[in-house]
Amino acid sequence: MSETLYGGTSTRRITIRDLQNAKLAGDRWPMLTAYDYSTARIFDQAGIPVLLVGDSAANVVYGYDTTVPVTVEELLPLVRAVVRGATRALVVADLPFGSYQVSPQQALETATRFLKDGGAQAVKLEGGARVAPQVELLSSAGIPVMAHIGLTPQSVNTMSGYRVQGRGDEAGQRLVEDARALQDAGAFAVVLEVVPADLAKKITHDLTIPTIGIGAGVDCDAQVLVWQDMAGLRADGKPAKFVKQYADVAQVLTEATHAFAAEVQSGVYPGAEHSYH
Repeated sequence: MSETLYGGTSTRRITIRDLQNAKLAGDRWPMLTAYDYSTARIFDQAGIPVLLVGDSAANVVYGYDTTVPVTVEELLPLVRAVVRGATRALVVADLPFGSYQVSPQQALETATRFLKDGGAQAVKLEGGARVAPQVELLSSAGIPVMAHIGLTPQSVNTMSGYRVQGRGDEAGQRLVEDARALQDAGAFAVVLEVVPADLAKKITHDLTIPTIGIGAGVDCDAQVLVWQDMAGLRADGKPAKFVKQYADVAQVLTEATHAFAAEVQSGVYPGAEHSYH
């Protein structure tokens, strides 16, 4: 692995140049979401090189059914917390629905808030060629942009649900063209969500910037998961096919809660060692 990405010894902040060098070297890297200081600190110390303050906070933090309702004002405090918890990882802030689609100028104003007020080092936005003007303006203004195509959760209402994107020659070609347009506009990476693995492989080989897969097969340059999915803390229905659960944090918390409650009820806690004299 690259000395500046996962498993590296450098303590400086990861940069988009590091990600580009990893692609050139053929080094795959992991990315996780984070929404608070404590988990950001754990992931950062574990060596995760990129942390995304995703609009998935709408679901896992605020309890909305989709990502559509979450606002800039709701995401900004989470970005600040993650930035304080992560000293090495590149922190990427999601631009929420309605905060960048109107115009490139609107996108610039929103992204500026996340960098100046939130402390993020980059932003992410959803959409293909139609948002290339936004990407171009942000990039020219010095704001690194991570793009996101395929299944774009902010567009769930027009996609008629969470469906695989890019199946068939015509749909696949549109995604290839979207990816190229975003790269040409200045995006430093592109997320490919819920697309056929062979299409993701083609796009990854076609682009000179890194691809980040989520439900897009093994050939992407990086992989991302919502951390609650990765750790088994989601309680809102069956996980998606692409989710692999690496721990059962929900069970650990449940057991700890039962143990705490039982000791309170029985008078075991607090004991002498937890009391002041």
